[in-house]
Amino acid sequence: MDSKTARIRALNDELRQNFAEGHAVMTPGIAALGAEAVARIVMTIAVYDDFCHANHPHEEHDFGAFDADGHTIFFKIDFTTRTSATTPPIRQMRPSPSA
Repeated sequence: MDSKTARIRALNDELRQNFAEGHAVMTPGIAALGAEAVARIVMTIAVYDDFCHANHPHEEHDFGAFDADGHTIFFKIDFTTRTSATTPPIRQMRPSPSA
């Protein structure tokens, strides 16, 4: 793994584990599962480590899927750049249930 990929992976892991330097965005489907389910899902995302080449070929730790409360939960971390030079980029984590 090159140093750029290692840095992206480290930033994505930091966001997943601590919500540091980024924003978490929740879909209405996740919110509708209720506060207790949301808390379990957030904790599962934080400790998620089921990354493998088959489902994660770029090795950036930016996507995952797991089952929770009878739903398959997907999460994705996106890096969004800002147009202002003084505003830092944002990493967003978006969990959503499968239909």
